[in-house]
Amino acid sequence: MYENFYGLAEKPFSLLPDPDFLYLGEQHSMALAMLQYGLMNQAGFTVITGEIGCGKTTLIRQLLNEMDQDTVVGLISNTHRAFGGLLEQILLAFRLEAQGMSKAGHYQRLVTFLVDNYAAGQHTVLIVDESQNLDVETLEELRLLSNVNADKDQILQLILVGQPELWDKLNRPDLVQFAQRISVDYFLEPLSREELTGYIQHRLLVAGGSPDVFSPEAITLIFQATGGVPRLANTLCDTAMVYGYARQSRCIDRALMEEVIRDKSRSGLFRCGIPGPQRGGAAPREAREAPDVGEPSSGPVGQGRRADMSPLSASEPRADSVTRPPQASQREETAPRGSKLRVHAPDGADVNRPQQTDAPPGEGAHGRRFRAGPGKV
Repeated sequence: MYENFYGLAEKPFSLLPDPDFLYLGEQHSMALAMLQYGLMNQAGFTVITGEIGCGKTTLIRQLLNEMDQDTVVGLISNTHRAFGGLLEQILLAFRLEAQGMSKAGHYQRLVTFLVDNYAAGQHTVLIVDESQNLDVETLEELRLLSNVNADKDQILQLILVGQPELWDKLNRPDLVQFAQRISVDYFLEPLSREELTGYIQHRLLVAGGSPDVFSPEAITLIFQATGGVPRLANTLCDTAMVYGYARQSRCIDRALMEEVIRDKSRSGLFRCGIPGPQRGGAAPREAREAPDVGEPSSGPVGQGRRADMSPLSASEPRADSVTRPPQASQREETAPRGSKLRVHAPDGADVNRPQQTDAPPGEGAHGRRFRAGPGKV
């Protein structure tokens, strides 16, 4: 609709997890490096966790594009029990026959498949997206599957991707054996104010347009309203460009962005802060240092707390977010990029193209790594 008006070849702010638009800021560069490191060093378990909308699935799509022909991948995106038991879903992910077999038959079929791949010099990787939906019993099943690995080589590598609830589950005392097998882990947080600017400009450039469509004041409002969550920023930016097209405005300025945020908030479908003096509470550090474009959203964001997404009065309490994983040392190793891999997924799924999933696109800053072990931090 607005592409021609802004000189774009395609929509820059789609909600699809498209790796072509991946913005490798500090945090997403590290998360991708950790994924590459895990594959290169045959880590048994790799875990990527992060807030909703911070780009975990986009990272997985990028990783799929980089794998070579010697890697056989099974991808599970639907983790609800309604889609079948764990072993059955794994067989379907690798396009193996699963019907009319007992659970023991499923297990034997999978082990035979893994051993045959190993004998042929191929690596087998299972990626489970939306892993926070797995219950404790299913996670324990995954741990037991890793027992097929022997000697120095990993016959099966597992990558779990999920929301912070996954981190909470893996820190349960009854999953301590699972946590001890996690070799590589990383936690994605929302974007900082500076990275959000780079993120928006990057997507505009990739789409063939000018990086200066959004004014600095407009981007500050987007940060205050979304807390730096990329998916929410995509929604606001896309809507703002529709408004800009309707008004024939080549630049999305502060006034237009305020209107978009207010309209989105009033619809009830999009929870975000409305700039204005009615907002109570302290502003985020980055917002306090930003240009004077209206009162910022209340409550700190991005550094150990969720963004305050809904209009609150000064007397209303704000709920703390989930506890973030502690900061740990970061590794620099990365694996070389390769060609397209051979990917197995359930029939009808095309994992080599962007797909609409429940996991969001986007990037982040100042990530924190998961620390395996019992109990919550």
